[in-house]
Amino acid sequence: MIVKNNNTFHLMGRNVSYIMAVDEAGNLLHVHYGKKLRDKDYSKLKKGWTDWAAYADDNRTLEICRQEYPSYGHTDLRHPAYIVNNAESNNVNQLKYKSYEIKGNYAPKIDGMPSLFAGDRSVQTLEITLKDDITGLEAVLLYTVFDEYNVILRSTVLRNVSDGFMAVESAYSASIDIAKGDYDLIYFSGSWARERELFRQPVLQGLKTDISNARGGSGHCINPFIMLAEHDANEERGGVYGFSLVYSGNHSSMVECDQFGNIRVQQGINPFGFMWTLDKGESFQTPQCVLCYSENGIGGLSRELNDVYRSNLCRSKWAHTERPILINNWEATYFDFNEDKLVAIAEKAKEVGIELFVLDDGWFGKRNDDTRGLGDWFVNKKKLPSGIDGLAEKINDIGLKFGIWIEPEMVNPDSDLYREHPDWAIQIPGREPSLSRNQLILDLSRQEVCDYIIKAISDVLSGANIGYVKWDMNRPMTDMPFVGYNHEYTLGFYKIMDAITGAFPDVLFEGCSGGGGRFDAGVLAYMPQIWTSDNSDAVARLRIQYSTSMGYPVSAISAHVTAVPNHQNGRITPLKTRADVAYAGVFGYELDITKMNDDELEEVKQQIARCKELRGLMLSGDFYRLKNPYETNYCAWEMSAKDGSEAFLMACRILSVASTAEEKLRLKGLDPSSDYIDTETGNIYGGDELMHCGIEPPYAKCDFSTVIMRLKRM
Repeated sequence: MIVKNNNTFHLMGRNVSYIMAVDEAGNLLHVHYGKKLRDKDYSKLKKGWTDWAAYADDNRTLEICRQEYPSYGHTDLRHPAYIVNNAESNNVNQLKYKSYEIKGNYAPKIDGMPSLFAGDRSVQTLEITLKDDITGLEAVLLYTVFDEYNVILRSTVLRNVSDGFMAVESAYSASIDIAKGDYDLIYFSGSWARERELFRQPVLQGLKTDISNARGGSGHCINPFIMLAEHDANEERGGVYGFSLVYSGNHSSMVECDQFGNIRVQQGINPFGFMWTLDKGESFQTPQCVLCYSENGIGGLSRELNDVYRSNLCRSKWAHTERPILINNWEATYFDFNEDKLVAIAEKAKEVGIELFVLDDGWFGKRNDDTRGLGDWFVNKKKLPSGIDGLAEKINDIGLKFGIWIEPEMVNPDSDLYREHPDWAIQIPGREPSLSRNQLILDLSRQEVCDYIIKAISDVLSGANIGYVKWDMNRPMTDMPFVGYNHEYTLGFYKIMDAITGAFPDVLFEGCSGGGGRFDAGVLAYMPQIWTSDNSDAVARLRIQYSTSMGYPVSAISAHVTAVPNHQNGRITPLKTRADVAYAGVFGYELDITKMNDDELEEVKQQIARCKELRGLMLSGDFYRLKNPYETNYCAWEMSAKDGSEAFLMACRILSVASTAEEKLRLKGLDPSSDYIDTETGNIYGGDELMHCGIEPPYAKCDFSTVIMRLKRM
């Protein structure tokens, strides 16, 4: 609900209020974002004017005022929400309130980019227009609120209504000023095979932190999701703000604590290397930023975002559909395969209950290694004499669905496509383009390149019975030919995604970027699941999946059982541990199943049977993180049905410790008045017992020991 009370705008979600007010000078000031308040006229609140460093005769300064979309260089010298150079060759602007419009049952679409949709939810959008009468710059601030959620969607449109030229150097999607308090910044850094590592640090006065990525996609190194948490907030208690950007390109989350302790948080496109020109009448729109608030700790915020993204971001028919259990041939064969080998893997996979066979890299062009073939999307008949259609038919006859791996945004110099169109690769004239993984990136800012990719991949998908696609992007972006290029590339990527996922709505698409290098809400809009990391080691995945679940649904986290010694770090873990960890995600296998012995195959059968019983819960339940592997020798998480009818617990003791007592785990989300049976052991527990007394997991006397419980209400 959105209420205008005199000069106050009050957005109310389920348990949250977002309040702003226009002061007597026309400034749009921020009043409150947090726990839901009763409505009143907040425009008469003290604004914080002071005369100690005033810039005008009336002793006004915005230096310490909390604002909705602040500028730099007039009476505020903090970090700005935007920088726009005008025809007078300066970037000083004063955006003052001009008008507003409230639109009911309306969630705005963002120009050329994905965004949340209303669906069957009650939603309203507030559009507030600010204008600088001197420069002719207008900013339309978009605020969307759902009655059922605790989220606020924000985006900004900058419009040139002058007679001259403007250049946008920076335009954040959202800016919010939070009153002085004791807060921690939580963000997710890392690297390839160490994606989304959890970092938490206090926000101190004078701190200015840019959590940003400029590597082309949203990136392995920094994720476009951060939190600002009260210092004593934990998983279940305390106030927490979340900021999640629906964008897959270079991004920035800026946090600044000013001289008085007020905290400014901004999120949007990374201004480094960005520029967008506006001629008279032209406009630029930022990506959508999802703001979320929880008074119930980090876990409460995570569960809120999980529900929002599953129901109102992901467009795929698979968003609420149980996913097939797959086997991928990559770590079983790499490039060294033929049709007979693939069919043998599929036949053995069918015996244990696997439902989908995925053919990974190496099926196209002259792709016998990673030095050639990318861009040539026609089948390698030497490897697959039956073609993709013939192989798909053989796999289907076995009783499995069939899927493929593709990397359409890339090209190898050793390819027919590059020899025919070398200018289609991103490059700077006169410079030798830099190779990464022996490949270049196609220039998605060009319509003809996007058209080629759309046609080539559509021809493949329409030419065979393909039910699944893994879409990869295996290198960072270099040699960008002009300032602002990355955004144009990202718009091209979304254009391709719109076309292909729209044309093939029944195909299950999975995102991938060298593992988890493009795990963001923008990709999630098109693809309901994303390959979480190339590091599939179960122990490493404890941390990776734990932290990823803070900002993204478990139903989006692809998690596979792979061979040991692990191909990324060499660790040997039990087959049970690998499966127990992978249940909390989209379950699958990536190994040579034809080399497993009878005991291992029987264990795999049991794992698959268990997963088929669990996957509905993993798709729609509430996820609770019970033990933090970043802080302890343990990791524990639980998925509970929203009605408390069932739950799944995974607990892992990472390293065995002699002569020690184990801490009890207290479960969440159960009915305290009901009894539950653990279908793994037959033991019966009271819901109150499990939640308030807890259980002590019976770990085995070995490293990497996992315990699972499958609880059903009796």
